[in-house]
Amino acid sequence: MPVDTIFWQNGKVRLVDQTLLPSEFKYISCGDVKALWHAIKRLQVRGAPAIGVAGALGVVLGVKDSKAASGAKLAREVGGIARYLGSSRPTAVNLFWALERMRSIAENNSARSPAQIKKILLAEAMKIIAEDKAACRRMAKYGASLIKSGDAILTHCNAGGLATADYGTALGVLFEAKAQGKRIKVYADETRPLLQGARLTTWELMHEGIDTTLICDNMAASLMAKGKIDKVFVGADRIAANGDAANKIGTYGIAVLAKYHRIPFYVVAPLSTIDRGIRTGKDIPIEERAGDEVRALGGRYIAPRRVKVYNPAFDVTPNSLITAIITEKGILKK
Repeated sequence: MPVDTIFWQNGKVRLVDQTLLPSEFKYISCGDVKALWHAIKRLQVRGAPAIGVAGALGVVLGVKDSKAASGAKLAREVGGIARYLGSSRPTAVNLFWALERMRSIAENNSARSPAQIKKILLAEAMKIIAEDKAACRRMAKYGASLIKSGDAILTHCNAGGLATADYGTALGVLFEAKAQGKRIKVYADETRPLLQGARLTTWELMHEGIDTTLICDNMAASLMAKGKIDKVFVGADRIAANGDAANKIGTYGIAVLAKYHRIPFYVVAPLSTIDRGIRTGKDIPIEERAGDEVRALGGRYIAPRRVKVYNPAFDVTPNSLITAIITEKGILKK
């Protein structure tokens, strides 16, 4: 299900406000870097590849009206913009990968005029978007080869078109399997506390005409015990050099359950999600978010307002629990 999640239009970054789904599909415009920073922080745009695209476009947005007198000064501005955007969310490595790529482009072209560098940066951001779209399609084909007609698949959080520039990672695999004529059934975890699975994944799967069943996160074990899950497909926000993978909180528990029940557990992510500078998952920074995300639901408090809350946005699945990692270059197995 291709979705134009985020793109450049008339000097602004346009993106789907994912906090409004599924009740409302709406594009919003970010006209400056601060607005885009808040859109990333508030999860109006989310998903590791999509955040990477946001970072690249954010650099273009930040220099658009720059009055820098030289290319060198503009390159220094890019460095500052990159550091600011990188402070929005610490876990998704695609953001830092894209920001570093844009910073390097500016630095390597610092002898050119500011006007020329601005054009080069926009072209590079468009290239990142095109690469992400192509990577999604290739991952989908590799992953779909692991699916048999009749499979029942569990997924967690949202790794579809809304999380990328196009087709999705884990959900892209399911879309491709459907396109190949394979009959599949998908169970989608609701994904507390922000319900990305309930709000976004079910919306995408149903639009694609895939047999979809929503479950609470704590129902997965029961389904596995009854033999109703054949495979698990999830995305990732950062993968360490040893194959440990950080994904939305709750993924680790599903991996443990899958291992116990001898169910294949697959991670689908582009190579840009692999952080070769981090040796193991223990070194992956885990974002902790505001307590009210847990205390409240839909604007209504469901817990005492002063109760202490532990709210990590991600957990890390050890490589020993991962059957394979599916990338745009192929399937990586132990």
